[in-house]
Amino acid sequence: MILFPAIDLKDGKCVRLQQGKEDLVTVYADSPVEQALLWQEKGAKWIHLIDLDGAFSGLPKNLKIVEDICKAVKIPIQLGGGIRDIKTAEAYLDAGITRLIIGTMALENPEEYRKLCQKHPKKIGVSLDAVDGKLKTHGWVTDTDLNILDILPRIEADGTAFIIYTDIIRDGMQSGVNYDTLEALCEHTSLPVIAAGGVHVIEDFEAVYPLFAKGLEGVISGKALYEETLSIEEVEKWLAAIS
Repeated sequence: MILFPAIDLKDGKCVRLQQGKEDLVTVYADSPVEQALLWQEKGAKWIHLIDLDGAFSGLPKNLKIVEDICKAVKIPIQLGGGIRDIKTAEAYLDAGITRLIIGTMALENPEEYRKLCQKHPKKIGVSLDAVDGKLKTHGWVTDTDLNILDILPRIEADGTAFIIYTDIIRDGMQSGVNYDTLEALCEHTSLPVIAAGGVHVIEDFEAVYPLFAKGLEGVISGKALYEETLSIEEVEKWLAAIS
């Protein structure tokens, strides 16, 4: 199972939001490149990169920074935020991103999303961001009537490579993962699932490990790593001890 350290880009800096709210922002580092190198040095196997400016505006706002990060690190990077057309997606792939995370386009423009999956097999995932099971789009500010489990058959048929599930209420709140919903998602899809939102301490990571056997690929953590209630080193040590 993989721990994905998060780097959220806003105004050229590394930040974290509480529950995805743009006005509840904390700046943790001034240099995203240096932060990515730090995560790599600490033993990260992947980096989870989100363009928050892009998510809210629908436009790629941090492409140059993304290119710099890709040039600096040797580990793979997954990226999301504001990717709402194939041209933008391919610009990020050309910059060196390993795989992409799509939210709004997958839910609101399924034909375009399907074309993207077909052009770039095994590189395109879907971000399922929800409150009480109902999905949100456009940087988590727009409600939909779509349910997490109801959307699965269509995105699977489209060629989705993986799923990221975020419990928005828990994001940035360090309150533990929504285990029941995460388990239901793993049981209803054959796609790899990554959990986001709520990881605070090593016990939160350990608590979801049983779902690894059901298709959980990993867990994303941001605030806990920045505030050092969790570390990449202790997670990797724990994983090595049980393998």
